[in-house]
Amino acid sequence: MKKQWFLALAADVVVVIVFAAIGRRSHGEATALAGLATTAWPFLTGLAIGWAATFALYRDKFDAYLVVPTGILVWLSTLVVGMLARVISGQGTAFSFILVAGTFLALFLVGWRAVFRLIESRTGPAR
Repeated sequence: MKKQWFLALAADVVVVIVFAAIGRRSHGEATALAGLATTAWPFLTGLAIGWAATFALYRDKFDAYLVVPTGILVWLSTLVVGMLARVISGQGTAFSFILVAGTFLALFLVGWRAVFRLIESRTGPAR
């Protein structure tokens, strides 16, 4: 892996944690660290699986900053595995929540990569 992949991973982790924190706050739930961890772990698990799958599939040409395939695979894995883990653990998965989660995670997991690529195309490689 090249090009400071750990910064991209850190950005993705921050996105998932912010998503969980915003969700807890919007529902008036306690902001305790344990509550945040309970909300975030299914999506962090999906994120980890998405990263591992993307790296395994594209090992020779893996780039953590690509919208396609990395951003899309990481987003889909975070959403699908996250929702399945929520079901298994007895957490809610209302249809409206799936839509909100899918939209937020797409906007930010794929979005930051698209913005990065746009800036990079105008200024040259920054990594």
